[in-house]
Amino acid sequence: MKSKWVFPYSPSWASSLFSLLKTRVYQNPISETSALVINHVDVSLLLSFCGKNRHFQLGSSLHASIIKNPEFFEPENRNVLVIWNSLLSMYLKCGQERDAVKVFDEMPVIDTVSWNTMISGFLRNGECEIGFGYFKKMRESGFYRFDKATLTCIIAGFDGVECCYLNKMMHGLVVLNGFERETAVGNALITSYCKCGCFGSARWVFDEMFERNVITWTAMISGLAQNGFYVESLKVFAEMRSGVVEPNAMTFLGSLMACSGLQAIRAGRQIHGLVWKLRVQSDLRIESSLMDMYSKCGSVEDAWRIFQSTEELDEVSLTVILVGFAQNGFETEAIQIFVKMMKAGIEIDPDMVSAVLGVFGVDTSLGLGKQLHSLIVKKNFGYNSFVTNGLINMYSKCGELEDSAKVFTRMPQRNSISWNSMIAAFARHGDGSKALQLYEKMQMEGVQPTDITFLSLLHACSHVGLIERGMEFLNSMKEEHGMSPRPEHYACVVDMLGRAGLLTEAKNFIEELPENPGVLVWQALLGACSIHGNSDIGKYAAEQLFLAAPQSPAPYVLLANIYSSEGRWKERVKTIKGMKEMGVAKETGISWIEIEKKVQSFVVGDKMHPQAEIIYRVLAELLRLMKDEGYVPDERFLLYYLDQDEKR
Repeated sequence: MKSKWVFPYSPSWASSLFSLLKTRVYQNPISETSALVINHVDVSLLLSFCGKNRHFQLGSSLHASIIKNPEFFEPENRNVLVIWNSLLSMYLKCGQERDAVKVFDEMPVIDTVSWNTMISGFLRNGECEIGFGYFKKMRESGFYRFDKATLTCIIAGFDGVECCYLNKMMHGLVVLNGFERETAVGNALITSYCKCGCFGSARWVFDEMFERNVITWTAMISGLAQNGFYVESLKVFAEMRSGVVEPNAMTFLGSLMACSGLQAIRAGRQIHGLVWKLRVQSDLRIESSLMDMYSKCGSVEDAWRIFQSTEELDEVSLTVILVGFAQNGFETEAIQIFVKMMKAGIEIDPDMVSAVLGVFGVDTSLGLGKQLHSLIVKKNFGYNSFVTNGLINMYSKCGELEDSAKVFTRMPQRNSISWNSMIAAFARHGDGSKALQLYEKMQMEGVQPTDITFLSLLHACSHVGLIERGMEFLNSMKEEHGMSPRPEHYACVVDMLGRAGLLTEAKNFIEELPENPGVLVWQALLGACSIHGNSDIGKYAAEQLFLAAPQSPAPYVLLANIYSSEGRWKERVKTIKGMKEMGVAKETGISWIEIEKKVQSFVVGDKMHPQAEIIYRVLAELLRLMKDEGYVPDERFLLYYLDQDEKR
C-alpha cells in the first residue's frame, strides 16, 4: 500500500518549497488550513531540499514524522532505504554529524549508498579520519562492495601535497578492482592529483583513459592552469579543440586563466571568439574571466567594453574591473567607479573595498581614504585581513604612519601580510630601526617571514645604513629560509651599498650574481652613481641599461645628471642628443598637495592651473626671501634643452 502523509501548512510557507513536490492539495471545508498529501518520493525530495538549504529544523521535524510511521521500518520496502539515505544526507549537509551517526546506527537496513553518504559527508565536512574510518568499516564488513561513487567521493576529498600518497593508494584500489575504465573515477583522479601537485600522475591518468568527456578535459586544463602551468594548459585546450568534445563554460574558465597567467592576449581573443560562437558569453563567470584576462594583458579598454555590455553584474565582476583599473595605472578611474557604485546603492563587499584600497598612493586623497575607513567600520569589515592590510598600506602611502600603526595594533588577528605591510610602512618612511624591531617581534610570535618581508628589511637597512645587517638578511633568506632572492632583493642590496658610497663594492656584487641582474639592479647602481657623481661606474651601468631597457629614459637622464655634476657639459649634450635620436621621451615629473580633500597636481613650468598666476607670484617672493637669507640654487641636476646646453 502506498503511504500518504498529511501535513497542515499555512500560506506563509515558502512557495519554492512546494514547487519541488509532485503533490495533490485538498481543501478542508471545516478547517482554515489546507492539507498537503505527499509520498515517498516527495519526502526524499523535501529532505534533499532541507540539506541543500541547511533547513535543519524542518529536516528534524520530518525525521520525527518518519519514526512515528511503522512503514518506514520495513526492510523489504525499497522506498524505505531511499528515505533513510536522504535523511542521512540531510543531517550531514546541515553539519549535524552526531545525528547522522545515530540515524546510521539505527537504520533498519543499509546499502552501499548509505556507506557512500556517510563517507562523503564526513570528508566534505573536513572530518577525513572519520570518513576514512567508515570506508575501512565498509570493507571489513564483507557485505558491501564499494562502487565508483565510493571511490569518487573519497578521491574528491584529497586536497594538498600531503595527500599525494593517499591519492596513489586509492589509485591502486581503482586498478585492482577494475574501475580504471570508469570515466567518473578517472576524472576524480585527475582533479585530485592536480590539487596535490602530482601533475605527472594526473597526465598519466589522462593519457591512459579509455574515454574522455568534457569533465575530463576541463579537469586537466583547469588543474594545470591553477598551478601555474599555463603553456601546458593551453596545449591541452588546443588538443581538445582538435577532437570531437565541445568545451563548456568551466573549460573556458580554465583556458582563460591560462591566458591571464601568460598575458597571452592573442590566445585570449581567440577563446573570446569561441565563447561567442558557442553562445556562452552571457555566463557571468565567463564575463568576469574575460575582464580579468584583458585587464592582466593590459587591455583595459576591452575589459571595460565587456563590463558595459554585461546585462547583470555581481560582486566578482565589480571587483575584477576595480582591480583591472588599479593594476593598469588607472587609479583615479578605479576610485571614480567605486564612488559611483556607492551612490548607485550597489552592495559593497570586503573584496571591493580591498581592491580600491590597493589603488591609494602618495598622490591620492587622504580624505577619501578616511571616508573609506569609516565605511569599513560601519559595515564591520574589520574582521577581513585583506581589508585591514589594505588600510595599513593606504595610510602609509598617504603619509600617515601613525594611523597605519593604530590599524595594525588593533587587528584581532595578524597574518604574514599584516606584518609585512607594517614593516614596509616603517621602511617606506625611513624609520629603519622600528622596522627591524617589528621583525624581531614577528619572529617572537612565531610568524614565518616571506620574500616580501626580506624586501622590506633590506629597504629599511638601506635607509638606516646598516650594511652588515642587510647582508645578514640576504644570507638568512637563502640559507635559513630556503628562498631564492628576486631582482628586487638584489636591487635593494645595490641601493644599500650605493647609498653608503660603496659603488665599487656594489658593482662587484652585481658581477658576482648567479643570474642576469635585470633592469632594476642596474638602475639602482646608476641612481647611486648619480647621487655620488661617479661618471666611470655610472657610464658602465648606463650602458647595461641601454641594452636591457632601450626605451627607458632613466639611463639618459641619470647619466646626464652625473655629467652635469662634474661640469662635463659636452658629454651631457651628447647624452641628451642620443636620447632624442632614439625617440625616448622623458617622463614629466609631477608634484602634488592635498588641500581641503582635493589633490592639486603640478608639473615643471605648469601654467594650466586656474591659480597659476598667484602661485608663481608667491614662488617668486619666496625665492627672493631665500636669496636674501643667503640661499644659492644648486643647478647641477637641472636638465636644459639642447640649445641652452650649447650656449654654455
